[in-house]
Amino acid sequence: MHPIIQDAKSRMDKSINALRNELSKVRTGKATTALLDGIKVDYYGNQVPLNQVGNVSVLDAHTLSITPWEKQMVSAVEKAILESNLGLNPVNDGTNLKIPVPPLNEERRRELVKLVKKFGEDAKIAIRNIRRDANDHLKREHKEKKMSEDQFLDYEDEVQKLTDEHIKLIDEILKHKEEEIMEV
Repeated sequence: MHPIIQDAKSRMDKSINALRNELSKVRTGKATTALLDGIKVDYYGNQVPLNQVGNVSVLDAHTLSITPWEKQMVSAVEKAILESNLGLNPVNDGTNLKIPVPPLNEERRRELVKLVKKFGEDAKIAIRNIRRDANDHLKREHKEKKMSEDQFLDYEDEVQKLTDEHIKLIDEILKHKEEEIMEV
């Protein structure tokens, strides 16, 4: 495989992974530790990920539990969750935090589907930009006589096939996430 195409494939795969990571943070009404992945806690003046100051676990389908490793961190963790705008209200029992994940109402589900579609569109734009970039590099090499016309056309077709595969994968990921969100 040509290095330009390998690079394009690698970058497209990274875009898909970024989309999956972004979608894992979108709430579906079920408790998952991924909901809290983006939260940073003030730990002695430094902003650190929540999972580095305590144990985050799922108690049941609608409840998360956080046990900070240091007792004095309970209030800092609680504050970080409240400020995260996730709509979660932790219950503090002094040493642990229990976070009930409320079921989503219909309006909120529709908002989340719109958000998911926006993430998907952003990922598709990224894939298309990678395609354009790869084609530009191929054209440059073709102009510099580093490849024949046939090779150039074959490589361009490969880049298009890669693009189509990744766009199709994005559509499948989005369809699955939308079904997950709309499931009551």
